[in-house]
Amino acid sequence: MTEFAQILEAPGVREVCELRSGPAGRVGFMAYHGGNLELQTDVIADAAAIRSGASYYGVLQPVPMREHLSSIKVRPAESAALRSFIDHVDIVVTVHGFGRRGMFSSLLLGGSNRPFAEHVGDALRSELPAYDVVTDLDTIPKKLRGLHPDNPVNLPRQQGVQIELPPRVRGSSPLWWDWEGPGLTPHTNSLIDGLVTAASTWAPPG
Repeated sequence: MTEFAQILEAPGVREVCELRSGPAGRVGFMAYHGGNLELQTDVIADAAAIRSGASYYGVLQPVPMREHLSSIKVRPAESAALRSFIDHVDIVVTVHGFGRRGMFSSLLLGGSNRPFAEHVGDALRSELPAYDVVTDLDTIPKKLRGLHPDNPVNLPRQQGVQIELPPRVRGSSPLWWDWEGPGLTPHTNSLIDGLVTAASTWAPPG
């Protein structure tokens, strides 16, 4: 199983698309590596979209499925829902998870819309002062920069920002093994607060 359409057809996979109206709905949140693959990314993107009035697209894999497809192979041509989402929004935030030694408290903001990345970065720094929010592309690992023109983050009219989240801020690191709730961990809630602020206050330059 290597292609996007095959993943969408796999048993238990859920494809979710919520297109919301008004100016807020022209901002989109995506989590197409959601469910059991990059844990909590769909929860974070969906919550931020609901609270900000933004649109949302997600692909959720069931347990025990963990099929990782390169972002450039997540193609609108293989999904009517994704195509409608890309056509609807002007700008997007794609939410991903990653884990690299030495970067467990780093949030990496890639994607081709660099003013939007700085705007999102400022909002996240206010909510997550203990984390390193990285917006300098030169310090982001090349494979995590999200600059390929076929990456979904770069398909909307104004392109967007790709956010790579370490396990700690998603609530899935040893730091939170004794967390009993209720709800999401404090760091995850602060992350969502920052994303909501960024989406709600964005105005294109000029």
